[in-house]
Amino acid sequence: MTDEPDRQWRNFYGRTRGKTLRPLQRERLEEVLPRLTLRGVTREENPARAVLEGVPEPLWLEIGFGGGEHLVHMAKAYPEVTILGAEPYVNGIAQFLGKLEAEGVGNVRVHPGDARDLLEVLPEGCLGRAFLNYPDPWPKARHHRRRFVTPEPLGLLARAMARGAEFRVATDIEDYVRQTLEEVPQAGFELLRGPTDDAWGDWTRTRYEAKALREGRSPHYMTFRRR
Repeated sequence: MTDEPDRQWRNFYGRTRGKTLRPLQRERLEEVLPRLTLRGVTREENPARAVLEGVPEPLWLEIGFGGGEHLVHMAKAYPEVTILGAEPYVNGIAQFLGKLEAEGVGNVRVHPGDARDLLEVLPEGCLGRAFLNYPDPWPKARHHRRRFVTPEPLGLLARAMARGAEFRVATDIEDYVRQTLEEVPQAGFELLRGPTDDAWGDWTRTRYEAKALREGRSPHYMTFRRR
């Protein structure tokens, strides 16, 4: 018996496709994405190290990278780091690949799917930093269990992060701040900074942050450390 029906409501995301892709975007998905995609990320039992075979360390992870503004920015700023990105939205991945090509950086690897599937097979303690930027807020109370800042995904993240590793969270939703401050420490992290309206020194504004500001919502930035 599969647990697939139970997993569906636990997804952190909604749709996986948007408007029709342009020919160049489709070409990048077909030709570039396979070269960056991590292998062996399955729901079956998997030799954990196989997922990272040939992937240089140190490793950071962005959970849900959207259109890739932050991921590409960080990859360019830290060429000595391999930045992993998990994103299920095909249109966002296509936009990310265009930015990656424009900036000429290659120190990234991608899981085009649910971040939880990747976290389940990453080796314990392999991540030195993780980012959760403007995650889907799932504003209705009955959907709060689909937020990333809930016990199961946070437990997977904590297992994959090294002691002392940094976990950054950015959101414009007050209730997401509340839940983050409640749940993240219980998963094995301590709050280092925030919530504050001052971004990190190496931060770059994403499209989601720009939208929040246009609509009158204030950004909140929080930094945690893996205990």
